[in-house]
Amino acid sequence: MSHASEPSLDAVRDGLLAHHQRHADALPWIAAPGTGRASKLLRVFGDRGFAELIRMDPGTAMPLHRHGGDVHAWNLVGERLLHTGERIAAGGYAHEPPGTLDWWKAVGDEPLVTLVVVTGTVEFLGPGDTVTARVTAATRLADYIRHCRETGCLALELDVGPWH
Repeated sequence: MSHASEPSLDAVRDGLLAHHQRHADALPWIAAPGTGRASKLLRVFGDRGFAELIRMDPGTAMPLHRHGGDVHAWNLVGERLLHTGERIAAGGYAHEPPGTLDWWKAVGDEPLVTLVVVTGTVEFLGPGDTVTARVTAATRLADYIRHCRETGCLALELDVGPWH
């Protein structure tokens, strides 16, 4: 049930994007070569987690991974197909609790842009559940700083310290 005084999902999304405009436009998209994926780190919360935008071309998959903490994902543009078969459209939200083992894919005709807030570690898995990569707040921040050094972009202060 919707009340006239409640903002629409589009209004909330637009407000969130406007709030982040002070830094989001100045932050680089960092491509994962050969994957159809790029990310834009927005904030790091000490060693607890991070917030970023993920952009994926249609048909691109996020490989099998396991969450060590909560992940909150909100589609801003485009659509995701979850490993469960559920489709999340623009404006849709998904919570992935600690221990979740999943993969997902960008579907439809337009690129997917998702805002994710990640706590803990994300482990990407290969054959036999072998951990092929670990992503943490520290690794995301190091990737951002390395990218800025390599491309000459100004590295903004994104670590806001621990969450309380």
